Amino acid sequence: MPPYSWALHWDTLVAIALLAAGYLWTQTRWPSDTRRRAAFDLALILLLAVYVTPLHTIAVHYLLSVHFLQNVVTAEWAPGLVVYAISPTLGSRVARYIHPLVALPVWLATYYVWHVPAVYDAALNRPHSLLHLEHLTYFFAGLLMWWPVIHGRYSDGAKAAYVFAAFVLGSPLGLLLALVPRPVYAFYKDAPQLWGLSDLTDQQIAGVTMAVEQAIVFFAVFAHYFLRFLRTEQIVGVFSENPR
Repeated sequence: MPPYSWALHWDTLVAIALLAAGYLWTQTRWPSDTRRRAAFDLALILLLAVYVTPLHTIAVHYLLSVHFLQNVVTAEWAPGLVVYAISPTLGSRVARYIHPLVALPVWLATYYVWHVPAVYDAALNRPHSLLHLEHLTYFFAGLLMWWPVIHGRYSDGAKAAYVFAAFVLGSPLGLLLALVPRPVYAFYKDAPQLWGLSDLTDQQIAGVTMAVEQAIVFFAVFAHYFLRFLRTEQIVGVFSENPR
């Protein structure tokens, strides 16, 4: 398949349409503000970009680095935006049933298991079944991972610690792939080369990109909640000081 072919697959389009329809239904009962709705629109744009445009064709036929970008959008960026887009009223209700000590291990296990070379290659060789399952589990695990952060009734300090743990436990995967001295995925060793990238260079770019993306996103969210935690502690300290 030519690398710049658009991927207009009915199953992908139906899945994205169902996500949009589900969100619109929640808005009839638990409406979100304009900023949250814009976040959902951005999530849809990102999903369409990596599953409908030539990025998808390159990801599943040519370059591991582009497939990693697709995975990051599916497992981190789009789920985070969708969870943020949910009305706080609905989000807090659902958060009661999502424990962070369950959500984070599920997300980590999903990431690590699918990146085992034999499993990863098997999914790519079955693009209409196992690969769909991989992407669906990424997305739903991402929803679980972000839900306690955005809608959980936990302190800002606890949320900062949770996000920091997600980064520390998730980032070694990208760093490991960037440092391995040989290609580990047989599928991409046999795939046509594109843009003059060797298999090893492609893998190194994939690992570095994944690690840097996680560092930026998770650090930004961590910093947000950690700074809020510090401001809260300062305010509490001021009011708890005994007058001399």
